[in-house]
Amino acid sequence: MKLLRPFRTIQAKLIIMVLLLILIALQLIGVYFISTMKNSLIESFTNNLNTQAQMLTLLAGSAIDNQDETGTTEDGGESELGRLVGNLFNINGAEAQVLDASGRVLATSLAEHQSYVGRKNTSLLVSRALQGINDNTEEIIDTDNIRKKIVVKPVMNDKKDKVVGAVYIVASMSELYQTVERVNQIFVTGMLLALGLTALLGILIAGTITQPIKALTRQATAVAEGRFEERVPVLGKDEIGQLSTAFNEMTDRLSEALSVNEEEKEKLSSILSNMSDGVLATDEIGRVIVANRRARTMLSIEDIEGRTASECLDIDKAPISEALNGRETALLIHRQLSEDEEHLVFRLTLTPIRRRDKGVVGSIAVLHDVTESEKLEQTRREFVANVSHELRTPLTTIKSYAEALDDGAMEEPPLAERFVGVIRSETERMIRLVTDLLHLSRFDSRQAQLRRQMTDLAEMTEDVVDRFSLQLRQKAITVRVQVEPGLQKAWIDRDGIDQVLDNLMSNAIKYTLDGGSIILSSRLNDAGQLSISVKDTGIGIPKKDLAHIFDRFYRVDKARSRSMGGTGLGLSIAREIVRAHGGSISIESELNVGTTVTATLPLTQEGSEHP
Repeated sequence: MKLLRPFRTIQAKLIIMVLLLILIALQLIGVYFISTMKNSLIESFTNNLNTQAQMLTLLAGSAIDNQDETGTTEDGGESELGRLVGNLFNINGAEAQVLDASGRVLATSLAEHQSYVGRKNTSLLVSRALQGINDNTEEIIDTDNIRKKIVVKPVMNDKKDKVVGAVYIVASMSELYQTVERVNQIFVTGMLLALGLTALLGILIAGTITQPIKALTRQATAVAEGRFEERVPVLGKDEIGQLSTAFNEMTDRLSEALSVNEEEKEKLSSILSNMSDGVLATDEIGRVIVANRRARTMLSIEDIEGRTASECLDIDKAPISEALNGRETALLIHRQLSEDEEHLVFRLTLTPIRRRDKGVVGSIAVLHDVTESEKLEQTRREFVANVSHELRTPLTTIKSYAEALDDGAMEEPPLAERFVGVIRSETERMIRLVTDLLHLSRFDSRQAQLRRQMTDLAEMTEDVVDRFSLQLRQKAITVRVQVEPGLQKAWIDRDGIDQVLDNLMSNAIKYTLDGGSIILSSRLNDAGQLSISVKDTGIGIPKKDLAHIFDRFYRVDKARSRSMGGTGLGLSIAREIVRAHGGSISIESELNVGTTVTATLPLTQEGSEHP
C-alpha cells in the first residue's frame, strides 16, 4: 500500500493521465496518419494507372481497327498496338493489355504473356468497360499472394460514339505496401521515444494543464447555458493555447450559426406568410403540420393543422398517397363554397419531402390560383369558336350561291344578278369581320399607334351625322348634335374616334325604331375629361346582357344582328380605341326606353384648347 501512495497524488495522476492521453493520441494520430498516407499512396498509384490507361485509350483508338486477332499487322511484323503497349508500359510488376470490342486480347506489354493474344479476357471489369462504363478499378490478391490493382478503361472510336475495345492494366502493389510497413515501423519507434520524453517532462507540464482545462470546463458550461460572450484565456501558443483559441473560435461560429439559423427561420416564416401561393406541409401519414396564411384564405379553413390534406383540399387520398410514395403529382381543383361566390380553380402540385436517412417523411402541397388563366383559356376557346362560326356562315352562303350559278342560274340574268349580289354582300361581311379582327389584334399586341391631332369636336360630330344621313332619313330618325359651349378642339386620334362614333351611331340607328331620336353630345365632365355620348330611344338592352355587351362576338339578339350585317366586334373595337387614349367607355340602358353609350377621354393642358 505504501508503494501505491505516490500514485494517489494529483501530480502522479496527471502524469499517468498525460502518458495515457499521449499514448492514445499518438495511436490515433498513427492510425489516421498511416491510413491517410496509405490511402494517398493508393490514390496516387490508382490515378497514375488511370492516367496511363486514359493515355493508352486515346492512342489505341485509331489503331485498334487495323489490329488482327493475333496481335500482328498484315505484313506479319509487330503490330502498332504491340509496340505502343510495349513502349509505354515497360515497367516492373505491371502489365497492360489492349482488348477489342469482344474482350479478346489484341496486345500485351509483357513478352512472357504474348500467348494471351487472341484469348478472351472474361473479367467483370472488362465487361463493364465494353459497355461504356469508364470507372472500373479493383484491388485483388493474386494466386502468388501479391496484392495487385486492376484498371480497365473503354476505348472509343474516332467519333467518340462507339466502344471499339478496352485497355486492361494490372500492376503489383508490393512496393507500396512495403513503404507503408516501413513508415509504420518508423512511427512506432517515434511513439516510444515520445512516451519516454513525455514521462520525463510530465512533472513540469502537469501544473500548466490543470488551469486551462478548468477554464475550458467553465467555458463549455457557459456555452451549454447559452452564454457565448465569455472567452477562454489563451496562455500561450502551445497545444493548450491552440485548443483555447479553437474553442473560442468554435464558440463564435456556434453563436453565428445559431443567429443565422434564427434568421433563416424568420425569413422562411416571412416568405411562407407572404407567398401568393398556398403552401401545406404534411407528415408521413398525410396530416397537415404547417400551412401558410394564403392557404388558409384559399381553402377558407383556419384550424388546418392536424387535419388530413385530402380533407382540407377536398380531394381523394390517391394523389396524397402518390406524393408520400415519392412521386410528384399535379392536378386542378375546382372550388365554390357557395352559389354567390366566384368559381375558383387551383393548380395543386404535390411534392414528396425526402430525408437522407429516412426516405420520404412527408409532402408539400402548393396551391396556385389559376382562375384567371382558366378564364382566359375559356375566352380563347370561345373566341376561336366564334371566329370559325362567323367565317363559316358567309363562306357556306357564298359556296351555295356559287354552285347555284354554276348549275345554270347564270342563264337567268335577274336571278344571277340577285345571287351575285348575295355573294358580294357576304364577301363584304367577311372583309368587315377580318378587318375588325385585325384591328383587335393590333390593339392586343400593342402595335396600334395613335395619330393624335388637334380636332374640332363640332366638325367631327357633324361629319358623323353626315355619314349616316341616308340611314337616318330612311328611318325618319331625328339627330341632335350638342357640343358644350367653350369646348372647341381636343388632342385626339381623329380616325380612331371617328371609328368609335361610327360604331356607336350604327348601333343606335339599327336598334332605334322608325321616328325615334338620337343625341350626339360632347362635354367636359366633373373631372375635367372629355365626355362624348350617343343617346338613342331604341329598344334598349336587357340588364343581364349589360355586363357582356363589350365582349367580342357578344350579341343581344344574334339573329337580328347577323341579318343587319354586324360582326359583334364593333363595341369591342370601340372600347380598345378609347382605352388606347387612356379613357374608358360605359353604357346605360333601359329596355324599351333607350341606350346611352359614353366614351370618356382624358384631356391635358397641352392636349386641349379652350377659347
